[in-house]
Amino acid sequence: MKLLIMSDTHNATKTMEQVIERHKREVDAIIHCGDSELDANYFYDTPIHVVRGNCDIDDRFPLEELFSVKDATVLVAHGHKYNVKSTLMPLFYRAQEVQASVVCFGHSHLIGAEMQDGILFINPGSLQQPRGRKEKSYAMAEKSDDSWTVLFYSDEHILLEKVTL
Repeated sequence: MKLLIMSDTHNATKTMEQVIERHKREVDAIIHCGDSELDANYFYDTPIHVVRGNCDIDDRFPLEELFSVKDATVLVAHGHKYNVKSTLMPLFYRAQEVQASVVCFGHSHLIGAEMQDGILFINPGSLQQPRGRKEKSYAMAEKSDDSWTVLFYSDEHILLEKVTL
């Protein structure tokens, strides 16, 4: 199973479209963790799971989305309602509550992946306004057997980091 995850694109439609076009045939799901700053109609013909961030004004985006893909239950939230800039605990409790095995979130613009009690948390960073490093970023997560590999790429599709969990 393979996931393409992006967040905090802040109107960078060209970059977002290039990332989607590059990977759409190789992934089982495409996820946008909010702050696209786009109208929900923009995503009408795109098979993508999109949630609302604190900079999104279109309330047709849900605040969170829960879906299943292959053997994973994925929770997507922007993170601003869960205080992710300080701690993952509220998001962790929400993941436990909905029995998610993967949580994708943004808001902090910082890349990261970690496993907590069997739940994989992924923040793809930002494709428009990165923090903590200069490269704009997105993530690819792949599960094989009992392990996950999360790869972080720049907007130029250059590998930034690899995390195996």
